Amino acid sequence: MPRRDDLKKILILGAGPIVIGQACEFDYSGTQACKALREEGYEVVLVNSNPASIMTDPELANRTYIEPLTPDMVEKVIAKESPDALLPTMGGQTALNVAVSLAKSGVLEKYNVELIGAKLPAIEMAEDRNLFKEAMKKIGVPVCPSGIASNLKEAQAIGEEIGSYPLIIRPAFTLGGTGGGIAYNQEEFEEMAQYGIDASPVSQILVEKSLLGWKEYELEVMRDLADN
Repeated sequence: MPRRDDLKKILILGAGPIVIGQACEFDYSGTQACKALREEGYEVVLVNSNPASIMTDPELANRTYIEPLTPDMVEKVIAKESPDALLPTMGGQTALNVAVSLAKSGVLEKYNVELIGAKLPAIEMAEDRNLFKEAMKKIGVPVCPSGIASNLKEAQAIGEEIGSYPLIIRPAFTLGGTGGGIAYNQEEFEEMAQYGIDASPVSQILVEKSLLGWKEYELEVMRDLADN
């Protein structure tokens, strides 16, 4: 992609403290993003709640805010700095959740800040279990028998429809699958389903038939707006 001359100042969201499911790779990628953007002549503003991160070294960004990674705090930084764009994809689940909140609440539109790295529909499709399932079905990719639940009663109905254990519980918009698990019986299922609903910021879980015993092949594909 060619350099965009319409952007002058870019706000990057870090990942915060290292936790399971969101660790050193985000610190590394965020550090490289700061370096690369500054080399291209952009002014870089960083928000990260982790003072021990390499990203927060003084020479990496033009200005660094060691503040909580919350929508309210990031809005304050946006109001003060007036960035042209927000880059959340270097900060893992925490940064993505903040970016989605800022976009949906109208903060980005209010301050005329463009979301770059990933557009809102793409983030929502990847994070919302139902949207992702429907997208796969639309392009003809087989998916496991599953259903979306927002409460225990709905989860139980989906489990009965699938008809056999084990069942997998996958909460939406959580870090590294937090709140998810495999249930081998009804007691485990009810406990995990409620825990997953409570763990999800949008109170949503996917109840899915388990494919335990199958072989898994994983591919990672990168594509830009020009379809490269």
